[in-house]
Amino acid sequence: MQLDAIVQYLKEKDILERVMHFEGGEWKQHSLVFESLEISKIESPKEAKSNHLTFLEKEQYLEAIKHTHAKVILVRKEFLKALPQSSYAFVTPNPYLAMAYLTQKFAKPLFSSNVPPKIASNVQIASNVTIGNGSEIGENSILCAGVVIGENVKIGQNCVIFPNVCIYNDCSLGDRVRIHANSVIGSDGFGYAHTQKGEHIKIYHNGRVVIENEVEIGSNTSVDRAVFGETRIKKGAKIDNLVQIGHNCLIGEYSIIVSQAGISGSTTTGRNVVLGGQCGSAGHLHIGEFTQIGARGAISKSVPPFGKYSGHPLLPLNDWLRLQALFKKMLKKN
Repeated sequence: MQLDAIVQYLKEKDILERVMHFEGGEWKQHSLVFESLEISKIESPKEAKSNHLTFLEKEQYLEAIKHTHAKVILVRKEFLKALPQSSYAFVTPNPYLAMAYLTQKFAKPLFSSNVPPKIASNVQIASNVTIGNGSEIGENSILCAGVVIGENVKIGQNCVIFPNVCIYNDCSLGDRVRIHANSVIGSDGFGYAHTQKGEHIKIYHNGRVVIENEVEIGSNTSVDRAVFGETRIKKGAKIDNLVQIGHNCLIGEYSIIVSQAGISGSTTTGRNVVLGGQCGSAGHLHIGEFTQIGARGAISKSVPPFGKYSGHPLLPLNDWLRLQALFKKMLKKN
């Protein structure tokens, strides 16, 4: 998208205050003529390249924004000094809302490929299966009845996709992956920005889902695609029925997530993490490797590795057990 067009669009939405660049030791207002500079995508500060746009919403990302290569940064005026001097600063009172508006402009069409799907000769395909253009299905894989595969999806060798599974565009599955009935891979995450009038502006999720080798996903589970970048389920992870994995999550190798757990967006785990049934996590936190969370554990902040926790609020397991024993004694006295 042409940078001049981005400026015009944000001005139409009445959310762009000014465009600034660094010159002569200070940030100055830019002339708003960019000589056809092209921005190819929106990306996180860490992953952004010189032809990308990113945004700074919270102070916790100040360090990341200092090292970004993004050409354009949506930012509040009070954070100008944190930006790299090679970038253009698009000053806005609400960078998150401005980003939400722009995600629609960078969304790919749902139907864009003219390349026929590439299907190995020994793939077994049941009735009523849909496979989108540009997709690839590896050897010895099985697609059961009612499966829907979007465009540009890659499915590796020896995979089993059970009935009525839906895999959205651009997702990627490794080898020996099993996905059980009615699960959805790659739907949009639950992401909205909010105007001062209380309107909810959809954030278009333009990333993808990557599922590595030997992952098994139970029935009626949803794995949301990333806003930008990817949601990734790493090798050997096992996910039960009725689990929700939010956008931009990373689930570590050989982790186990039990039924009805919900993982909020941008949460990451180390390897061999175990989350009991009905666990829930807040977003943008990390659960350390080999950590175990008991059933219904409420994870509100990052958790160090090699621990055992339970409860709401989350406590080390031994503390939680002592607390339950104390409650029982108190009830008996009454």
